[in-house]
Amino acid sequence: MPPFMDFAPDPEVVALQEAARAFVRKEVDPIADRMDRDDWFPRDLFRRMGEHGLLGVTIPEAYGGLGQSYLAQAAVLEEIARSSPALALTVGAHSNLCADNIFRNGTQAQRERFLPALARGEAIGALALTEPGSGSDAVSIRTRAERDGDGYRLTGSKQFITNGPVADTLLVYAKTDPAAGSRGISAFIVTRDLPGFTVSRSLDKMGMRGSPTGELAFTDVPVGADRRVGGENAGVAVMMGGLTVERAVLASIALGIMAECLERSLSYAREREQFGQKIGRFELIQEKLANMYVQLEASRLLVYRALASVETDRRNGRQSAMALTFASEASTRVALEAIQIHGGYGYMRDLPLERLARDAKLLEIGAGTSEIRRLLTARELLGPGFDA
Repeated sequence: MPPFMDFAPDPEVVALQEAARAFVRKEVDPIADRMDRDDWFPRDLFRRMGEHGLLGVTIPEAYGGLGQSYLAQAAVLEEIARSSPALALTVGAHSNLCADNIFRNGTQAQRERFLPALARGEAIGALALTEPGSGSDAVSIRTRAERDGDGYRLTGSKQFITNGPVADTLLVYAKTDPAAGSRGISAFIVTRDLPGFTVSRSLDKMGMRGSPTGELAFTDVPVGADRRVGGENAGVAVMMGGLTVERAVLASIALGIMAECLERSLSYAREREQFGQKIGRFELIQEKLANMYVQLEASRLLVYRALASVETDRRNGRQSAMALTFASEASTRVALEAIQIHGGYGYMRDLPLERLARDAKLLEIGAGTSEIRRLLTARELLGPGFDA
């Protein structure tokens, strides 16, 4: 039986998810609204998450992590997202886009040097790929890494970087051979203390507030060759494999949003009375609840299949692309339906539903827009000759 068809719960994943749920209810629930309202990132909470093992789920124990699966990572993010999708996004960018990427593609020395602090939450990680002129067209980046003796000098800028304003350790993509196009990209580990690295500004977003997003500048930043991840001009393989894993794992944030919206809507439908009866007795409300549940469960199956796929094959991008596309769009619909069920109360900021709806929308844009993910899915289905 293929692994994605095995529905028996993994006891280790269940135990980790329960631990994450308890942590979130105690530590995140009380501050989730403040994070959104003030666009505030709780650095101390982030460190406590590291102390509880929630920041290095897929990192081996030898480097301070838990050594568990992508499914376990997704389970943790889902629980965080039920309270604060913004915090889940920050944790995903830190744990998956940065730390897991370094573990999978870095040298032994790089793992030993950077992963323990990331797993413990002593350092915050980020991935710097998107630029002002290259969003969906990721391989057209213009940031340069020019040879300088035994190392490199990085010059350029990055935009819409999750965790960028607070990151201590960044995985940065740059062109080492601009004439070679996608075959001339390399990946580097850049730390905050390097001269020439600056945060240009923090960005004010519609949703995912409390997850810092910013513009970064690199002005002749000296980077040793020992910080290059993978071979020179071999960064596109690191990039594409990373995007495949990113889409599968971050799709779990959509699951968390839908699960929270459904639970709140069910509770409200059981309690709210109109016209002398509980609104849960109205067939139109029942239809909404049923549709919300179907979208959550269908999304869960697609996401779990994608997570199983990336454990063994990161070259097959369509499983992750279609999972995130379906789940992200479903989460926006489910959040809006939850607001509709709650009526005027749902539209107020006293409840988190309007926040969850704003947060959900980003999942249709980040990690490649829904439109780009559909292109990737279709081109893989069509086969050779349709990949450009």
